Amino acid sequence: MPPAGCVVVVIGLLVLLGDVATTVAGIRVDAAAMMIRQPSDSVPTFREAPAFRNGAECAGGDKVNVAMTLDANYLRGTMAGVLSILQHTACPENVVFHFLAARMDGELIAMLRATFPYLELRVYRFDPSRVRGRISRSIRHALDQPLNYARIYLADTLPPDVRRVIYLDSDVIVVDDIRTLFSVDLADHVVGAPEYCHANFTTYFTDAFWNDPELSGTFHGRRPCYFNTGVMVMDVERWRTGGYTRRVEGWMAVQKQRRIYHLGSLPPFLLVLAGDIQAVDHRWNQHGLGGDNVKGRCRGLHPGPISLLHWSGKGKPWHRLDARRPCSVDYLWAPYDLYRPSSPVLEE
Repeated sequence: MPPAGCVVVVIGLLVLLGDVATTVAGIRVDAAAMMIRQPSDSVPTFREAPAFRNGAECAGGDKVNVAMTLDANYLRGTMAGVLSILQHTACPENVVFHFLAARMDGELIAMLRATFPYLELRVYRFDPSRVRGRISRSIRHALDQPLNYARIYLADTLPPDVRRVIYLDSDVIVVDDIRTLFSVDLADHVVGAPEYCHANFTTYFTDAFWNDPELSGTFHGRRPCYFNTGVMVMDVERWRTGGYTRRVEGWMAVQKQRRIYHLGSLPPFLLVLAGDIQAVDHRWNQHGLGGDNVKGRCRGLHPGPISLLHWSGKGKPWHRLDARRPCSVDYLWAPYDLYRPSSPVLEE
């Protein structure tokens, strides 16, 4: 395998040649949108992950498609999430990762490949202009970033051979075999995710929404429950044929005019799908470990078995560990951290 630096050079040459899409060292890239920049301190460096190989039972097994976003600001979390998936599945070579990036950053992709040289992955450019005019300001700046809305466009982005995909946020750790989640029976539903029907669903929307019978009537005939869009199993074909992207965009347009919710990409998903998803075992999203969306206070684990840990909320484990103000749950994330500091860390 060529060194990571060679991959960047080759990708740069492909840009000059004008290829629309190609594959370099196992990385699928949109060469026309590629940006090559000089190495900078903005992309952190990581240790190379071990090589994970399939067990005997994996021969002829189906591919497991996992989609995540690729962003320098969350790269450390993405790397840890990928490592956890590979480490805990019996068939790591059957997992295909699909990364959505706001720009095709050659340095970022090369770092991903250097960290996981045996990984099967594809990178797609998500055009931020698709949502920039649709985004309304929310209670936390991070929720307003265009890439946070890329999950809405998964079915429009992934190739036709991908019929089912797991979408994961970049602040999760998987401690179980990802194949179990991928194989859940969706029945006739387009999305599967853990539901939380004990949560106060009314708080996700404004009084203006609930006081308008035409708007609130969208839930007529449904029993809507909160679900977290950071962990979803999606029937990609059903999403396409059902026009779900347009449905979600429709509610984003209403939000621009009426201000019917306060959060980012979650509420329009709830408006379209709440009460009409396939419920998945709660063990697959132990969410809220990042605390609330304002102060990010520490939270403990919920009782019960755990297959996936999710630091949703303002606090991220890598930030709190670096600041030496970790929450107890952050030590569960630390063993998967491949980050290699550019300067020595002095212990107190």
